[in-house]
Amino acid sequence: MAEEDERRWQSNRLSVTPPHRETDGHTLPNHPRRHRPSFQYDDERLVQTTPPASPLGFEGAYFASNEDVDPTKNTRGTRDALGEGRPNVFKRTDTAMSTTRILAQKHGVRHPRLMYLDYYLPSLRWIQQYKVAYLTGDLVAALTMASFYIPMSLSYAANLGHLPPVQGLYSFVFNPLVYALLGTCPQMIVGPEAPGSLLLGGVVVDSIRKGHARDEDGEIHAQIAGVVTGIAGAVLLLSGFARLGFLDNVLSRPFLRGFISAIGIVIIIDQLIPEMGLSSRVALDESAQHGSTIAKAIFIVKNIKHAHGLTSAVSFGTLAVTLVCREVKRRLQPRYPKVAYIPDRFLIVVTTTLLAWNYTWADQGLAILGEVKSQDIRLFQAHFPLDFKNIKHLESALSSSFLISLLGFFESSVAAKSLGAGPPDGIQNIQLSANRELVGLGAANIVGGIFMALPAFGGYGRSKVNASTGGKTPMSSVFLSLITLLCTFFLLPAFFYIPKGVLCAMISVVAWSLVEEAPHDLMFFWHIRGWTELFLVFLVFVVTILYSLSLGIACGIGFSLLRVIKHSTRPRIQILGRVHQTSDQFENAEADPDRLEFIEGCLIIKIPEPLTFANTGDLRNRLRRLEQYGTANAHPALPRIRHEANNKNIIFDIHGVTSLDGAGAQVLFEILASYRAKNVRVFFCRVPHPRSAVWKLMERSGIVDVCGGPHHFVESVSQALRMTELESSTEPYRDNTNDVDRQATEDG
Repeated sequence: MAEEDERRWQSNRLSVTPPHRETDGHTLPNHPRRHRPSFQYDDERLVQTTPPASPLGFEGAYFASNEDVDPTKNTRGTRDALGEGRPNVFKRTDTAMSTTRILAQKHGVRHPRLMYLDYYLPSLRWIQQYKVAYLTGDLVAALTMASFYIPMSLSYAANLGHLPPVQGLYSFVFNPLVYALLGTCPQMIVGPEAPGSLLLGGVVVDSIRKGHARDEDGEIHAQIAGVVTGIAGAVLLLSGFARLGFLDNVLSRPFLRGFISAIGIVIIIDQLIPEMGLSSRVALDESAQHGSTIAKAIFIVKNIKHAHGLTSAVSFGTLAVTLVCREVKRRLQPRYPKVAYIPDRFLIVVTTTLLAWNYTWADQGLAILGEVKSQDIRLFQAHFPLDFKNIKHLESALSSSFLISLLGFFESSVAAKSLGAGPPDGIQNIQLSANRELVGLGAANIVGGIFMALPAFGGYGRSKVNASTGGKTPMSSVFLSLITLLCTFFLLPAFFYIPKGVLCAMISVVAWSLVEEAPHDLMFFWHIRGWTELFLVFLVFVVTILYSLSLGIACGIGFSLLRVIKHSTRPRIQILGRVHQTSDQFENAEADPDRLEFIEGCLIIKIPEPLTFANTGDLRNRLRRLEQYGTANAHPALPRIRHEANNKNIIFDIHGVTSLDGAGAQVLFEILASYRAKNVRVFFCRVPHPRSAVWKLMERSGIVDVCGGPHHFVESVSQALRMTELESSTEPYRDNTNDVDRQATEDG
């Protein structure tokens, strides 16, 4: 009989294990560390069996988990993967760190502390691997990017950030260097971006509007930049320490597409004013100078007849040539990859600068960059961002800094994920980590904030240029910082004759690249009939254009949060039916009802998600709909169409309940208690492991006891159905026994 029981255990592994169940006058113990008795079906009788010890060192039966280790199978491969078949590595440990120490000691890691230092300071790893063969590619990539982006940084600072142009150079001096030491993406280049510079410029304009600064107070504007950049860096750094790297999933693609497209339009309209030589005229119109995008567009239309001819010709000519060069390079690059090395934008800037100097265009009314200098006594003078006199700027800076950090981190995450951990022949064994990216970007912007630089993040386009021109290691970032440093010390006078319209045209090209990506996403959402996504795109776009960047972001985030809350608070329970001509296959009855059948007297419900305070609030109403209508899609105004006799046994399939909190457990207990009060039998199948937090909480909350004990928790739906048949067949006998006992008590 014992051999037969063991054979049944190995073939079926039916875990119906009641603690302290009375069987033939004996109490059966159920200790988690000991062999626990199990019950199997034999001619409609419960037969006690004792499971064999687990070959992994776990004693006792597993509760319903499809991923449990089968005692009949060889588990040596699984154990060898974690260490030569020893079961010690499977022991529960308090933290993942202690498990790491055990594995490190087991496999001979001599210096665990240096291992962690090497992980959290990636520069220690890539410096050791650096080869002379990488030097040429990194240097060429740095020179190429410097030719493109040093003039761009001057334009970002002067035209978008309303700062002294040199503050844009500081973003390429400090931020790439700090990120090279702390970042985890070897080929990503950190620098100022148009959206962040525009948001920073909004804070400067707001301070001017409130009277905290004047238009010509370049030093105060630089200090405001330091406050905004420093706070953005602090937000990122603290988020990294708090392990909030998952925040890059908060902003949905439709929200970002609407906002980024709106930013592109805002930048294009902003740059039209200096490109047409209307800067002096807009200074006389306060509503247009610091107003909304619509106000600026109206101003341009009204004053187009006053546009300066030479400025417009140079600006729009530069814009046209740059767009043509970009398109030509895009088409030639698949056949001639080295065409990416041609610094077309740098050559355009140099050519127009020489023409402006040679033909004295400045005397003819063309606006030039002029003397580029720092507003402080000397270059690179540090200034603490949260100085007492800067407190008045915090109100405007806080919200913008948070948005800058969120958008910058998202863009950096996109660039890092697209580039990966570097090329196969580059630096190895550097793992991308969102949390360490937060730390690296945060530290870089804190340093940049001290020197009053523009906010800087990883740019996808800039990083692709770095990768395509030979950059393979973070050393290209270091070279870029050194080249920018040399330009700041020795080449600032060479920037004197750069036409401002040329820099504005360069920014307009970047802005156009933000807008031209929108049609593809819009067509995709239209094709899949994603009306909610399209509404979000247009909501953010329209509000940003008509009102302001901050209001557009607020509307987009608010709508996105409402969608998340609605999604998380709505339980996605399903009613299951059995597939025709099968005994153990159950599927969603609402998906394909024609090939399924309902079990008489049973309601089988699948809960495919964790149960928390958020989604259990409406669980009772959803279950009531299943009980009354057999579907969760019926309107509650419909009269009851499902007979109560079909709900005498309720089976919950909770394989998807991977977590359970206290509030969810309380609601579930109340629901089960109401079922038991109506003499409805409740069973659970595919229950989490007895050592899991879910099972322990179900025990402590009384859910196990209110259902009738652990024997109501089985491995599969088919086993639960057999339990319902068994208890239904023994119920008349139990009722008769109770009547006899009651009569004997009365006679006595």
